[in-house]
Amino acid sequence: MAPTGSLDVLLDHAQDKIVLVDEDGVVTYANDAVRRILGYEPEDVVGTNAFDYMHPEDVDEVREGFRRLVDADDPAETTATYRFAAADGSWVALESRMSNCRDGDLDGYVVSSRDVTDRIAAERDQRETSARLQELAATTSDVLWMFNADWSELLFVNPAYEDVYGGDVDELRANPGSFLDTIHPEDVPRVEDAMTRLSAGESMNMEYRVNEHESYTVWVWVQAEPILEDGDVVRITGFSRDVTDRRRRERQLYVMDTLLRHNLRNDLTVVLGEADRIASEHPAATDRTDVIRATANDLLESAEKGRRIVERMDADTTKHPVDVAALVERCAADVADRHPDATVHFDAPGTATARCIDGIDVAVTELLENAIQHNDDPHPVVDVAVTERADDVTVTVTDDATPIPDVEANVLTGHHDMTDVYHSSGLGLWLVYWLVELSNGSITVDSGETGNRIQVTFDQVSK
Repeated sequence: MAPTGSLDVLLDHAQDKIVLVDEDGVVTYANDAVRRILGYEPEDVVGTNAFDYMHPEDVDEVREGFRRLVDADDPAETTATYRFAAADGSWVALESRMSNCRDGDLDGYVVSSRDVTDRIAAERDQRETSARLQELAATTSDVLWMFNADWSELLFVNPAYEDVYGGDVDELRANPGSFLDTIHPEDVPRVEDAMTRLSAGESMNMEYRVNEHESYTVWVWVQAEPILEDGDVVRITGFSRDVTDRRRRERQLYVMDTLLRHNLRNDLTVVLGEADRIASEHPAATDRTDVIRATANDLLESAEKGRRIVERMDADTTKHPVDVAALVERCAADVADRHPDATVHFDAPGTATARCIDGIDVAVTELLENAIQHNDDPHPVVDVAVTERADDVTVTVTDDATPIPDVEANVLTGHHDMTDVYHSSGLGLWLVYWLVELSNGSITVDSGETGNRIQVTFDQVSK
């Protein structure tokens, strides 16, 4: 018989779907949760077979489990998870606990079910995400790793560790500290210091040499983050990337740059000395020696800008708050002092703080001097203004010089093709572009018959 009286009331207020079924699966009772979970009226379900609602891919397994329960001689329970057809045609994932315990008050087998659709979907998503991460970890050339807070337990590492560090994954699992043996002895103290700081909750970014099998010629770039729970470091995770080729190119470029600039300075000093000697011995050739001196000085200036570029590219590129208004005011004053025949007008609010790298003053100075030096007027006028809006700070340099050639404008705006470098008249605009790019800024150039307007925009620091 179906539950009666107070028991019936209690069952109707239960959150789980509770039904009674006979040994064939026919429903003899259903509580009100059937309506809430599946959309059926309880009385419409009574008399139907529960197995008819189950997904074809799930029904055989559930039926088999239920049959074993019915045939059991001793009291038993079983749990099954399956898809059940709802009234609206959708599938609801149910987790059902079935019992063969029967007494005089209950005419049937009790099946208590709860909706686990969200849990099943979350588990599926988690499995898919885990599978994708495993695929990524197995195929990437970067070393992905995770340790516990005190580095005493390896939680994860992918196979790339063996190729990059030259260590053994099984050995690392057995002895998590063994990865220090793969690091160049001179770099181990820095790595140990970084480990201590990570355990204390500090993020780290560093490079060091690894792989004794390759005579420690492999350089890795490592980014690591502490994982905190309730303010405490519980895990440390990160990745290591083989940057050996990049380090080799940087070293080669540095050597070439140093040699070229050194030789260029020495040779041009000889050229300038010879030009002065020719001018003193042959006054009639002064016009020609002036061309030699001007050209040599231009080359020396280019070499100096090249040095500044190399220094700037090697410097720290961390972005931090900068009062752009005060910075531009200083640049304008310095340029005006160096070019007394020019007039530099400055306009800005009291402060305008943006997020930039150190050295952005070099870019502003370059733009101001470029506007002066490429103006045919013997008394050029340059306006520089700083404005701020809700999200950004803009530096605007305006002049009345001849229009900037497209190839030069494209260097500033980042629309250049690499072949443009061979046609550019100098390195100054490249320096401006790189400094602004490293600050996550942007540049626009508007040129016309009346002059040029260059705008450099940075992200504003929230007030």
